[in-house]
Amino acid sequence: MSPPPGACRPCPRAYAPWLLSLAATLLLAVGAALAQWDLESILSRAEQRYGELGAAKSRLGDWGRLLEQGGTLDEAAKLRAVNDFFNRSLRFTDDIEIWQQEDYWATPVEALVKGAADCEDYAIAKYVTLRRLGVASDKLRITYVKALRLNQAHMVLTWYASPGADPLVLDNLIGEIRPASQRDDLLPVYAFNAEGLWLPGPDGGRRTGDSKKLSRWQDLLTKMRAEGLDLDAPKED
Repeated sequence: MSPPPGACRPCPRAYAPWLLSLAATLLLAVGAALAQWDLESILSRAEQRYGELGAAKSRLGDWGRLLEQGGTLDEAAKLRAVNDFFNRSLRFTDDIEIWQQEDYWATPVEALVKGAADCEDYAIAKYVTLRRLGVASDKLRITYVKALRLNQAHMVLTWYASPGADPLVLDNLIGEIRPASQRDDLLPVYAFNAEGLWLPGPDGGRRTGDSKKLSRWQDLLTKMRAEGLDLDAPKED
């Protein structure tokens, strides 16, 4: 039976150790800057891997323009633009259909080439893009939740105006960005960013420390670098 549209497939490993590994590898993302992101180079590498891109070339071009022009927006507008872009550009599809794997973490380029994404791919793409647009990592958390009405594991991106604030939720299930206090359909389980791991609770949750193990996120960062992307690459003014 297929999962409801937009929700992740139920997984017995829902709260498995990879959640810890995500935080650790995010920590490693804060390293030395590498090359500039270059859209032509990214497109060239994508064509070498996938062949003729077709409609994907337009999606990648639109993403490139968002990266180039979105930096002038205020932070609230950046959140809206990025959330709307990926929700509009990608259709929800299960990993097994896209990648023939039960759980595959796609880079933003991979997702845009396919024009399809699982819930974690939406959250990752939004995180990467907002980081590139200058949103501080400590305001962003990749948050693993349970979608209560669907009884499904799910992943969203959350943005905190301040550490103890009611975060805003960027989701592919509901396109409108809403405060977490208005999303009673989501039960938070864990949250991550480059600074570590949080458990849910008042005032932004409880930080439980930093993870040291590598995970799919490390593989994702490696794939991104091979595509010509690096989270900490300098951006031209």
